[in-house]
Amino acid sequence: MPVLNERAYLRRAVDSVLAQEIPGPLELILALAPSSDGTEQVAAELAADDPRVRIVHNPDADIPVGLNLAIRAGSHPIIVRVDAHSELEPGYTVRALATLRRVGAANVGGVMRADGRTPFQRAVARAYNSPIGLGGGAYHGGAREGEAESAYLGVMRRDVLEEVGLFDESIRRGEDWELNLRIRRAGHRVWFDPELAVTYWPRDSWPRLVRQFFATGRWRGELVRRYGRTNSLRFFAPPALVATLAGAVLVGVLQLTRVLTGIWAWIAAVVYLPVLAYAGLIAVVAAGRGGGVGWRDKLWTLAVIPTMHLAWGAGFLVGTARGADDTVDTSRLGGRNTPLP
Repeated sequence: MPVLNERAYLRRAVDSVLAQEIPGPLELILALAPSSDGTEQVAAELAADDPRVRIVHNPDADIPVGLNLAIRAGSHPIIVRVDAHSELEPGYTVRALATLRRVGAANVGGVMRADGRTPFQRAVARAYNSPIGLGGGAYHGGAREGEAESAYLGVMRRDVLEEVGLFDESIRRGEDWELNLRIRRAGHRVWFDPELAVTYWPRDSWPRLVRQFFATGRWRGELVRRYGRTNSLRFFAPPALVATLAGAVLVGVLQLTRVLTGIWAWIAAVVYLPVLAYAGLIAVVAAGRGGGVGWRDKLWTLAVIPTMHLAWGAGFLVGTARGADDTVDTSRLGGRNTPLP
């Protein structure tokens, strides 16, 4: 479990791991990065309270570095990647172990079930859980079991991880997708099991959300530079939206300034159609029914989905043009997350 500034979420995440009932020994290794919100004190208390919890320090604070430190410090043949911002459902691990054996996979993942406590966070969760929000990847709601491109978090065989070289520490976002690409290229199976579920608590403020998605988009652009069309077509939708919106703004300015007139103005106005269609689609998704969805959740959804798409798409275009360089997700740095009851 890589951990950075997770005081509000860490204890519940750890409790959900230690509550897993498995036919064998379990250890939880926290790859602890330097935090500013009291997370390190919480981690120390958890380790003191239960000998199954161990801490390795991750001074660089990079997720793939922390994951590799924790994997190397472990002693068991199965690695269960977990997130300090998530909670495993009861029976998650034993089900994953059974699926690993049943299908002969190297890595098994399930569904990310996003949830929230505030109207904003619930709106982000709605976007995560919608095919429109994050592009329809299997772990955002896929219903059919089978081989997959990647796996959310993942329950993995140590021997395969060691065979392919663990996580690539030069990739700060999208490291799971890249690892699963190497696993598949090595001839092993990555498997999606919809009966596996993990509760995920998304970012709880607009600035954090923007920073997260811009960094993620920029690293996806870097992965496109490295791996080309190995990347799914769905990753190209947000940058296409950014380009279309920029085109619509340009056409509007040219029309208002009378630079573009007559038949050419009408022809150029075609660029407005996909923008209007997108706005209508977002309105339909935001107004959709669902248990516990209030009007404030719906209003935030109207803002959240375009924010995610545009921040990710802008990051993608920058990453494709210039690479990711040392881009990090600063949404976990500084400040405090909203405490959970």
